[in-house]
Amino acid sequence: MLPPGADTVVVRHGDVGVKSSHVQSEMERTLRENVAAMLADRGVPGEVDREWGRILVRTPEPDRAADAAADTFGVVSASPAVAAPSNLDAITDALADTAREHYREGAFAVDARRAGSHDFDSRDVNRAGGDAVWAAVEDDFEPEVDLDDPDLTFSVEVRDEEAFVFLETRDGPGGMPLGTQKPLVALLSGGIDSPVAAWQAMKRGAPVVPLYLDLGDYGGPDHLARAEEAARKLDAYAPNRDLDLRVAPAGDAVGRLAESVGRTRMLSYRRFMYRVAEHVAEDAGAVGVVTGEAIGQKSSQTTANLGVVDRATHLPVHRPLLTWDKQEIIRAARDIGTYRDSTIEVGCNRLAPSQPLTAAPVESVRKDEPDDLFEWAREVADVVERAEVPRA
Repeated sequence: MLPPGADTVVVRHGDVGVKSSHVQSEMERTLRENVAAMLADRGVPGEVDREWGRILVRTPEPDRAADAAADTFGVVSASPAVAAPSNLDAITDALADTAREHYREGAFAVDARRAGSHDFDSRDVNRAGGDAVWAAVEDDFEPEVDLDDPDLTFSVEVRDEEAFVFLETRDGPGGMPLGTQKPLVALLSGGIDSPVAAWQAMKRGAPVVPLYLDLGDYGGPDHLARAEEAARKLDAYAPNRDLDLRVAPAGDAVGRLAESVGRTRMLSYRRFMYRVAEHVAEDAGAVGVVTGEAIGQKSSQTTANLGVVDRATHLPVHRPLLTWDKQEIIRAARDIGTYRDSTIEVGCNRLAPSQPLTAAPVESVRKDEPDDLFEWAREVADVVERAEVPRA
């Protein structure tokens, strides 16, 4: 519900506020830029201002603007509001107007928060605001106050120069503003897990460089399309970033692995994959790799085997889903919009041996894999192409 005359969206952050003053200021500037980019991408008119601890969107379309802000990394919540001068008379007038528009029955509460220097405090706003709401509707029905479990809450944020009256708060993803961390190469398989892992890394402020390894005969015609769709969905959360999918032609290398390596084939493939990602990271200025692996989800993802594959790269491998259950990942994929196009089994399952090792010693893996495996990775990385991902 929007208060009458709604003209502003109050945007709140979380973890940004625990930083030092200098870092918080820089992160808030980045968040302001990202919110403005999200509005522009969705065609929502508005001016984005930054105050200490808040981002304010001045807009004639507060409903759409609140939705756009609530999809921006670093935003904890967004509320479409009406702005008023920060004095009790103006605040109570706005509350009374809002009550006449939206309060029809049940119990209500006024919940005020105040920051800055005023000749009143939040308790004064609650008392005066409650009286104003009561007086606005008492001729139509008998209002009721319930501070613990109200049917309708009138919220007020009072700042130095302005106050904002609102009725709802829309949850955002939280985390850090995108671009406040260095980029990571995100390995996208087209399956359920990897887009969620990439999204989680983006939530913590790290832009991603999406990378898909084309498995050739061990993949399928739909696999690249699914990876492109995953990249497109991620791109919608980062309109001012380059999320073009990079495609590595790995079919020949995968075929040679399938012919020459037995029970440790998947470990060698993942080691090859990490080394390709390392070379792409060097080219893209990324400082690590992010994957959708979770402990024990597959034979190649046991704690022992994860240690083996990590040794293929000098870069840190980030696994945001390390301890997640599959159902948690599926719920997250549904929430961010990547689930539907990720439900077909990924092609690398056709590469897996019938009896893979779950705790292969690294020496055995190295002995069984081709001596020039990492040379193949360099060659593949040298011919990585970008697949232009159309925006939603």
